Amino acid sequence: MTKEYQLYMNGEWTSSSETVDVYDKYSKDVHATISKAGEEEVERAITSAYEAFHNTDFPPYERYKVLHRVSELLQEKKEELAQIITAEAGKPIKQARTEIDRATQTFELSAEEAKRITGEGVPVEAAPGSENRLAFTIRVPVGVVGAISPFNFPVNLVAHKIAPAIAAGNSVVLKPASRTPVSSLKLAELFHEAGLPKGFLNVVVGSGSVVGNQMMQDERVNLYTFTGSAEVGLKLKQNTGLNKLVLELGNNSPVIIDKYADVKKAAETTAQKAFAYAGQVCISVQRMYVHEEVMNEFKEHFIEATKSLVVGNPYDDKTDVGPMISEEEAKRAEEWISEAKEAGATIVHGGTRNGAQFEPTILTDVDQSMKVVCEEIFAPVVTMMTFNDLDRVIDEVNQSNYGLQGGIFTKDLNRAYKAARKVEVGGFMINDASQYRVDLMPYGGVKNSGWGKEGPKYSIEEMTEERLVVMNLE
Repeated sequence: MTKEYQLYMNGEWTSSSETVDVYDKYSKDVHATISKAGEEEVERAITSAYEAFHNTDFPPYERYKVLHRVSELLQEKKEELAQIITAEAGKPIKQARTEIDRATQTFELSAEEAKRITGEGVPVEAAPGSENRLAFTIRVPVGVVGAISPFNFPVNLVAHKIAPAIAAGNSVVLKPASRTPVSSLKLAELFHEAGLPKGFLNVVVGSGSVVGNQMMQDERVNLYTFTGSAEVGLKLKQNTGLNKLVLELGNNSPVIIDKYADVKKAAETTAQKAFAYAGQVCISVQRMYVHEEVMNEFKEHFIEATKSLVVGNPYDDKTDVGPMISEEEAKRAEEWISEAKEAGATIVHGGTRNGAQFEPTILTDVDQSMKVVCEEIFAPVVTMMTFNDLDRVIDEVNQSNYGLQGGIFTKDLNRAYKAARKVEVGGFMINDASQYRVDLMPYGGVKNSGWGKEGPKYSIEEMTEERLVVMNLE
């Protein structure tokens, strides 16, 4: 039976004149019907957030209690929410359960950080003529946060936006991805149950051309936090004036397999982290640079590890790789592979598509000009290239326009540290794949991969303003 969901604004559930269907990504059946926001609903949501921020007292300990309670409710309703993620995102159920566990941590961390927002003393008395002055800084919330989230982590990436924003004392207008909005509306239910004051969270579902653009143009929104494509991120940056931005954008993660690596471990780790959730993770392994002395051994182990992955029904506990978010996206990946093959690339494993299901695919004989290398494929596809000089391969890695996370496998500490210093990314992993992330760490990229940091502590810094207070004691 199809479930119906309304929009959440000012602490109330509200229907609209239009609806949008959300499909089960595996069965293709209608999973839910959602009220769709138009200009009137977006205006109401922003007004609600603005008035709540300016007219409601919401001190740090109260924020802590609400966020902590949401983290508890997430665990109480873990299986229900995991099933929703699997339905609307197509994510294998075991990975969906892990996402709920991570989101629980994100809310718990944010709750704790709500009690730790501090400034610092400023020694102005050291300046001539200021001997009788005392100065310090405080951190104050920015106001209304406009949050735009993607489909691939419909609970945890939403948590990374709304939990730190609320911990900092801001109100939020959230536009979840239209393909995966149910998770966000369920989170709104949890916030409602946890006692969040009216107006501090508003969830509006709709198209980017309507909801996103209206949010972007409204001067009452003080900060935008967005995860998605570099193209949309650039548009936000160009059209939001001097407003603050936190942008988590595209990537094509590089991992270097050095001749001093534990080759088998490197192959098994990168295979798991290249194809999890069908490669639809911003930090999925996409570009592998393998030292020529270990290439044959690495490729053999990598293919073996890839073949061991279970592909198919995401509701099966054994499944590692489920369908992509849509057949259109799977067809796009197929086209990119065909282009690469025509230009000389070799498919050593995979390459077949069945609807939205795409077999884990490994390409060799590729070069930097191919889309499968230089752009973000966001699919279960990896490329392998050889190298024999570490400095030269680092230069090759850095030719990318992206720089979110990368990694190296090596037992040589000097080579590991050289790569960590020189590879142009926001996060660099040694003896692990690029897809390592825990929710308390600073997470963000350089170049076209973004602007600002996520991770509750770091997001709160982004979502607050530092204010100087000077006392004249004369």
